[in-house]
Amino acid sequence: MSRSSSRAASYAWKGLDDPDRIDHAVVKFEKESMTAHGTSITSAYASSWRLTVADGWVTRSLSVSVHGTGWTRSLELGRSANGDWSAHATEDGTPIDVRRLGFAPDAFADAIDCDLGLCPVTNTMPIRRLGLLDGNTPPRALPVVWVDVPTLRVSLSTQMYSSGEGLVRYEVPSGEFTAGLTVDPDGVVVHYPELAERFSC
Repeated sequence: MSRSSSRAASYAWKGLDDPDRIDHAVVKFEKESMTAHGTSITSAYASSWRLTVADGWVTRSLSVSVHGTGWTRSLELGRSANGDWSAHATEDGTPIDVRRLGFAPDAFADAIDCDLGLCPVTNTMPIRRLGLLDGNTPPRALPVVWVDVPTLRVSLSTQMYSSGEGLVRYEVPSGEFTAGLTVDPDGVVVHYPELAERFSC
């Protein structure tokens, strides 16, 4: 089946940084977009998320819910067709001021990607949009809305993507972090050094 066909695929990863963490996701691919949902379970908390990506591999929405012993929090991020970001958050079921989580829509105006912490799926959008599956691609710097887990704090992150020698190179210059990602033909991470590795379930 070609990459352009509409279909769903299931994924599972085990944590390399945290052996107790197991991540699952179901991704429905279209020719230039996708929708996905998934879960992450650790010894300290569990989370669930839902992602909508519009044509051109551009983020439209990300919803995340996290709960642990005696606490819950949730965050809904949206990006309009005009590029405006919005947010709604709750803690223990009560709405909270999203500024407490660092949300600043003016700061995110140039971002078209989100990145959910510890979630291999959110690397797929820039990988597909930049054509990193098609060969050697020079580095591109992208402004990205980063969502930390489990705090759900948000911030603007500059991330670098390039490809070569069969790997996608991912870099966060501000944190001096670099990784060579192994991805499948759909641009979903199979092996993320020191973070996650896909397994069959």
